[in-house]
Amino acid sequence: MRALYGVPLGITAVGAAGLLYSVGVEARSFRLRRITVPVLPPGMSPLRVLQVSDVHMVCGQGKKRRWLQSLAGLRPDFVINTGDNLSDPDGVPEALDALGPLMEYPGAYVFGSNDYYGPKLRNPAKYLIEKAQGKYGLNGNPPAVGAVHNPWEGLRDAFDAAGWLNLTNTRGSLKIEGMEIGLTGLDDPHIKRDRYAHVAGGPASGADFSMAIVHAPYLRVLDSFTADGYPLILAGHTHGGQLRIPFYGALVTNCDLDTDRARGLSAHESAGNRAYLHVSAGCGTNRYTPVRFACPPEATLLTLVERPA
Repeated sequence: MRALYGVPLGITAVGAAGLLYSVGVEARSFRLRRITVPVLPPGMSPLRVLQVSDVHMVCGQGKKRRWLQSLAGLRPDFVINTGDNLSDPDGVPEALDALGPLMEYPGAYVFGSNDYYGPKLRNPAKYLIEKAQGKYGLNGNPPAVGAVHNPWEGLRDAFDAAGWLNLTNTRGSLKIEGMEIGLTGLDDPHIKRDRYAHVAGGPASGADFSMAIVHAPYLRVLDSFTADGYPLILAGHTHGGQLRIPFYGALVTNCDLDTDRARGLSAHESAGNRAYLHVSAGCGTNRYTPVRFACPPEATLLTLVERPA
C-alpha cells in the first residue's frame, strides 16, 4: 500500500499545504516595494510617487483596508492609482474608506476593467490558453455576455472631489513643490477603451517632467508612449503573474507583455526611444481566485531622481 499510494498522498498533501498558504498567508501578506528610478531632468529635486494598483476590494477585507490606510504615513509627493479598485459591486464604500487617507495627497488615476465590470468565475487554465492564442480580454476574443456592471461612477466622483486627476484618455498636470508634473493617461486597453489618438504628441512642452499612466501594459500602448518620448510609464493589471514558480517567475501576464516584465521596473524601447516601465503586482486578487504564490500583494514607493548626464 505504501508503495502504491505514498507518493500520490504526499503530492496531495504538499498541494493542499501550498493552497492553504497561498490563500491564508501570502494573499494577506501586504508589503511595500521601494525602488529608485533615475529619470528626472538634471537639477530637478527628487519626487516620491506612491503607486497603488489592483486593490480588487471585496466587502469585509479589513486587513487590506487598514494596510492601505497606513500607506498615507509615507507622505508621498503624489499618488498614482492604476485601476481595478473593485472585485465586488458593493465594494465602493470600503474601497473609498481604504483609500481615503491617500486622497488627502495630490494624485491621479485611471480605471481598469474590474472597475467597470464585476468578476465572473473563470477556469484559470483559460489564461494559459489565451497566452497561446495571443487573445486577451476583448483583444481578439468575442464581446462579454451578461457582464455585471460595477457602480464605478461613485469611485470617479469621490476621486474627482478629492482633487485627483481623471486621466481617462486625457492629459493633466500636478503642481508639486513649484514643479509642474505632466501626466498622460489611457483607459483600459484590456477592454479596448484606450484612445491614444486623443493624447498623442508627447509630453507637454511646459512641464518640468512628464510620465504616462495606464492600467494594462499592452505593447501597442507602451510602444506609443515610448515613441512619443515619455521617460516613465506606470501600469498594473498583471498581478505580477499572481502564481509564480520560484526561480522561474510568472507564467502569464493576462496581456501581451512578456512574463519577464510581469512586475517591477524594466525598460521598453520603441522608435529609437527608451522608457522605464514599472508594473505593479497590485495588492488584491479577483474574488473568485483569492490566491497568490511567490508574488505577495504590494504597493510601490518610487523615488524619482535625476537621470545620468
